[in-house]
Amino acid sequence: MDDTADDAAPTTFGPAELSALAHLYRGEMYQSKIWRARLDTTTNWAVVTTGIALSVTFSHADASPLPMLLVSWVLVAFLAFEARRYIYYDIFRMRVRVMEVNFYAPMLTGRGIPTDNHWNELLAEDYCDMRFHITYWEAVGRRLRRNYAWLFATQLACYAGKIIVHPTPLRSVSELLERAAIGPLPGEAALAFGAAFHCTWIAIALLTLRSQRAVGLPKKRAAHDLLAKVAAGY
Repeated sequence: MDDTADDAAPTTFGPAELSALAHLYRGEMYQSKIWRARLDTTTNWAVVTTGIALSVTFSHADASPLPMLLVSWVLVAFLAFEARRYIYYDIFRMRVRVMEVNFYAPMLTGRGIPTDNHWNELLAEDYCDMRFHITYWEAVGRRLRRNYAWLFATQLACYAGKIIVHPTPLRSVSELLERAAIGPLPGEAALAFGAAFHCTWIAIALLTLRSQRAVGLPKKRAAHDLLAKVAAGY
């Protein structure tokens, strides 16, 4: 018997294997839904907390804008939790997408189950050598770009509107610095600290986006890069 011919033979899936893959897909989809729900929970907390801070700040003209500043750090904590959860969610999301594109889609179009792009081997390798597909900071960047950037931008706009309009329309730079002061912290320092805070999250969002598009990924990321292309149908 020619072993070479056997090695070159295409991968086939019998009824038992197809049933196992179907159950595997259901399990991965369930895991993905669980982690997706956890992501939505922290996002909902962040939105509700921001809404409460805005309500308190704009309750009357003499109300302090300090609640919005304090809530910014609460949002940072939510972002840290959510990024950690997203790392786990990305594992199951990728597996589900690979099976949808390379297992179910070909069957629905009557093409059988092609394995010429080695999606089955990559998926098996991911099970045998499970690792996070993205770094923690990439997860932070993704959640910033999709959710938290809008919350931080809303807070910044509302804070600026608050100190410009309340309790009376702003008339001078000195008055702006006086309103921006936080207790013993002068207005110049408070504004500088706020600018540094917002520049930091903008930089993280942009730098992590650039790292995702970079060419020449490290070796430990190469398998996931190929898996992502397989999931996208390349």
